[in-house]
Amino acid sequence: MTEAVVNLEKLSLKPDNMGTRFANEYAEIGTALGLKALGANYLVVPPGKTSMPFHRHHTSDEMFFILSGKGEYRFGDDRIPVREGDCLGAPAAGAAHQLINTGSEPLRYLALSNNTNAEVIEYPDSGRVRVDVGLSGFHRYDGTFKEGGKLTPLGYWEGEDIDDEGKS
Repeated sequence: MTEAVVNLEKLSLKPDNMGTRFANEYAEIGTALGLKALGANYLVVPPGKTSMPFHRHHTSDEMFFILSGKGEYRFGDDRIPVREGDCLGAPAAGAAHQLINTGSEPLRYLALSNNTNAEVIEYPDSGRVRVDVGLSGFHRYDGTFKEGGKLTPLGYWEGEDIDDEGKS
């Protein structure tokens, strides 16, 4: 059901934990408000954790607004201290980014992004790449091609069945 107003204190948070480094509780605000082109999430990250791997989007801008707590914004090669009231940007095709809770209290923030029908995401720490694409809708949910892995550099024709004269 779509709402006109959502109160953060009344949201039902869903846990999202992976291994020992990644943990958060989140709610999709944009979906609750019926937004299609704007992604909006509320995240609560416990002390010492991060919600996402270090990553870089190629088509989606992201913005984060720190509601409470403190942390470190890993942005490219920089590590920037952040706290309540800070607004952080992660432009599409810009530097890789990650928010880490370095405080003793939960780090609470809003994450906003434009929802596109195609996205390529790089994960520099692991060397992975993710591609989600579809003709219509939001790539994460409506993608017709959703795959990821590690890339092996190759030329345009490499692996194709071509004869010695370069004809197919």
